[in-house]
Amino acid sequence: MKNLLKSKTILILLFGFLLVSFSAQETKACEIEFEIVKGKKETYKAGDVIVLKVIVILTHRVCPISIKKTKFKTNGMKVVGATKWKQNSTMEYERKLKVKILSNEDGKLIFNVTRTCDKDGGFGSLKLDAVPIEK
Repeated sequence: MKNLLKSKTILILLFGFLLVSFSAQETKACEIEFEIVKGKKETYKAGDVIVLKVIVILTHRVCPISIKKTKFKTNGMKVVGATKWKQNSTMEYERKLKVKILSNEDGKLIFNVTRTCDKDGGFGSLKLDAVPIEK
């Protein structure tokens, strides 16, 4: 009887451990980081030029989507030049982009980076402040 009780306890503990180990965990997509390498300010005005470094860290070992399929979308700014993607390691890429500030009515600048794939893809957003354009 003691052995049966001990076996059931071990099975319950093992089941609990497995349940915690395999429970739904947040799956991280590609990590996308930003760094302003030139022209950093607290507040930008129309005509300012900055150089952004975008770093993409692949969190899945084999990504079916080429780094070249990474998409950029801006609000209140425009990409006027860019380097080719540079591979820093097997899982990390970087690209520098020359960006001209255009501003907008609310003075909120947004630079979005998106990677779309069947393994959650990735998304990063850089938000900056600018002097609003007057109507």
